[in-house]
Amino acid sequence: MMTPRRKALPGPCGPRFVLALLLSLAFLTPARADSRALALERAVPAGAKDLRAIQDQVKRVAAKALPCTVCVRIGNAFGSGVIVSKDGYVLTAGHISGEPNRDVRVILSDGRTVAGKTLGSDVGIDSGMVRITDEGVWPFVEMGNASKLKKGQWCVALGHPNGYKHGRPPVLRLGRVLENKSRIIRTGCALVGGDSGGPLFDLDGKVIGIHSRIGTSLTYNIHVPVDTYRTTWDRLVKSEVWGGPSGPYIGVVLNPGEKECKIAEVEKNSPAEKAGLRPDDVVIRFDKKKIAAFEDLITLIHKHKPGDTVPLEVRRGKEVLNLKVIVGKRAA
Repeated sequence: MMTPRRKALPGPCGPRFVLALLLSLAFLTPARADSRALALERAVPAGAKDLRAIQDQVKRVAAKALPCTVCVRIGNAFGSGVIVSKDGYVLTAGHISGEPNRDVRVILSDGRTVAGKTLGSDVGIDSGMVRITDEGVWPFVEMGNASKLKKGQWCVALGHPNGYKHGRPPVLRLGRVLENKSRIIRTGCALVGGDSGGPLFDLDGKVIGIHSRIGTSLTYNIHVPVDTYRTTWDRLVKSEVWGGPSGPYIGVVLNPGEKECKIAEVEKNSPAEKAGLRPDDVVIRFDKKKIAAFEDLITLIHKHKPGDTVPLEVRRGKEVLNLKVIVGKRAA
């Protein structure tokens, strides 16, 4: 017995309707894409629709960026970084990576800790690099093109503010490009201590900068353009250190994740070691001026000349000590 052939139904279930629906969808898809692009380009979101479009795009960026954003721990000091190759090269700030060939603990976004080594740095621009030395294929993100950034363009900052916290993924902040030059990007992505070395993304999910310096204003957040890493890649991989003008220093590694100006490490044979400073000392005054955070100490050191004898006050446990340090001269 033959099964009768089912006739095409007229109206909304018929083939003409299906064809019309497919054609309409073909025209709707680019329109939605254009609508999203307009939402990202407007100086001010036009309404809830624009805000949803921005939110959806930030979610897409986060999905790509979070697994590749890491915490970089060197001794008792820590910062942030981002993996940009499957074989484990990590971009970070030069003041985070420091001297080449130092042992590093790289904490991944899922909480796993792997071993690494510091590589080179351009001290003048504050770029640095780390390499994961444990075997593995690592999640990574693409490096973008910072030179094409426009003022007002949306961007996303990730990092580990105040250091890695168990169970907390890298923290994301949305902002805009406020200034873009060959050696710095300034944004409104609010950063705090511990974010240094973390990545700045465009809304295509590409790294466009690395967090470097934080000012007193919420809009004074400085990032190293990622283009400078691309042009100096070979030198960084070879563990070269360059670009730093000789200048005043005392030889301490500070922990930007601390609320106080707490010393993480004291360099051997440095002015700080000769003055009697130790790891975990908290600097509370330098040249009789109050120190509230590590940025204060760095600023005051650079106001002195090598050879200056400067009084400083530190807290060691419950004891307050008055010491004197002779400011040294960092080699170029």
